[in-house]
Amino acid sequence: MTPASGEAPAGVSYSVVVPTVGRPSLGVLLEALLKSLAAAPGPGPREILVVDDRPAPGAPLPLPDAAGPVLRVLRSGGRGPAAARNVGWRAATGRWTVFLDDDVVPSDGWAADLAADLAGLPADVGGSQGRVTVPLPPGRRPTDWERNTAGLESAAWITADMAYRRDALVATGGFDERFPRAFREDADLALRVQDAGCRLVRGRRRTAHPVRPAGFWASVRAQAGNRDDALMTRLHGRGWRTRAREHRGRFGRHVATTAAGLLALAALPARRPAASGAAAVWAALTAEFAAARIRPGPRTPGEIARMLVTSVVIPPVAVAHRLRGELAHRGAGPWSPCPVVLFDRDDTLIHDVPYNGDPARVEPVPGARAALDRLRRHGVRVGVVSNQSGVARGLITAADVGRVNARVERLLGPIDVWEFCPHDDADGCACRKPHPGLIERAAARLGVHPSDCVVVGDIGSDMQAAAAAGARGILVPTGRTRPEEVGAAREVAPDLAAAVDLVLSGARAGRPR
Repeated sequence: MTPASGEAPAGVSYSVVVPTVGRPSLGVLLEALLKSLAAAPGPGPREILVVDDRPAPGAPLPLPDAAGPVLRVLRSGGRGPAAARNVGWRAATGRWTVFLDDDVVPSDGWAADLAADLAGLPADVGGSQGRVTVPLPPGRRPTDWERNTAGLESAAWITADMAYRRDALVATGGFDERFPRAFREDADLALRVQDAGCRLVRGRRRTAHPVRPAGFWASVRAQAGNRDDALMTRLHGRGWRTRAREHRGRFGRHVATTAAGLLALAALPARRPAASGAAAVWAALTAEFAAARIRPGPRTPGEIARMLVTSVVIPPVAVAHRLRGELAHRGAGPWSPCPVVLFDRDDTLIHDVPYNGDPARVEPVPGARAALDRLRRHGVRVGVVSNQSGVARGLITAADVGRVNARVERLLGPIDVWEFCPHDDADGCACRKPHPGLIERAAARLGVHPSDCVVVGDIGSDMQAAAAAGARGILVPTGRTRPEEVGAAREVAPDLAAAVDLVLSGARAGRPR
């Protein structure tokens, strides 16, 4: 690979996105993946984007120096793999985005095979899937967990190795961030891409997916995916499994097992005859489930014990998760990405200290952290667009602005995009508010149109910049906001919490009287 080249030859322009939560047990695999991408022969990516999805910064990720200048690290704030992948592809510059898991091992010829897979694909092809293999331990039968992982070999459109054309991602809004786990979000996107008129094909490149370490209760924790099945049914109808090439599973039997167990428990105090009958049905269904999991496995004492215990627990846990999903997603409609909210910095998020270059003087306004965290929980990306004319006047440096911004981020949480204008009024730039340049640049970096943005600020130039960019503006007045600026604003909120209410509700405030 030639990292400095910036683009693969033969017209193939692609970026690689790798979401990770920085698990120490998989750090070696992540580092090995990045090294292999940097060292493998073949057309190189425009960039490798590692998306750190930890809720807060932790220990440094194991990133090799060999990955070169094309390696960038982004943060998605712990919102799950769907949101992390969205952060990645929206920041990518390639015409294709290749999604890889953080624990896969591409083959030696992966880059060359990827280029061959993507080169010359017709315009109606929106995605290309790699061929995933799961190495299993030799000399013995695989465990239940290993067999589940091996199912990735036949799964359709999984993001262990999946390339999507950027146009297809933009048209569909990317991954549905209502899927909080690495489960079903890839199938959902594939169905929506196909509904948009694009075909999905399978390439020839190969990627190995090792089996992750799993504890005793791993199969029980995996039942949380039943909540996502409820959302899939709501979005795509009861036939979604056939379209997604997904087997039906055992959920129907889990319902019967759980119902029999509950009936037996309800009838037991009165010693009704129904109790023994229901108990017999429950025991038979549970025994069948355990046997089906034990039979193809290694049948070691530890594996048998795990299968017996978890086969009792899984049916009611699966049903409970499904009911929670049905309740949570009963009104779910098609995925529509939440808008981007771009905040002014001084006197909107932090108290204004004129021409401040000292991070120690940064003080958030009341409610700023709560407002930003609320937006993040709803999947809304946040950015800052700020005039910093002190740079042009020689009062502060761009490095000072960067240090202050870093302090803001430490106090208020991750910011998806920063844009500031270092110019003065006399410079005649296009980025200083009330001009729209800052908003346009921030929107471009996030892969959205300025009209998808909401600008929250405290003075008239913030609102004028929003209008010039075609964005929605919400004024949050402070002591320095002039009455005529309040009168001219289309929407006014008394504080940041009220502004967030307007963003999340989709409502618009009336013009103040």
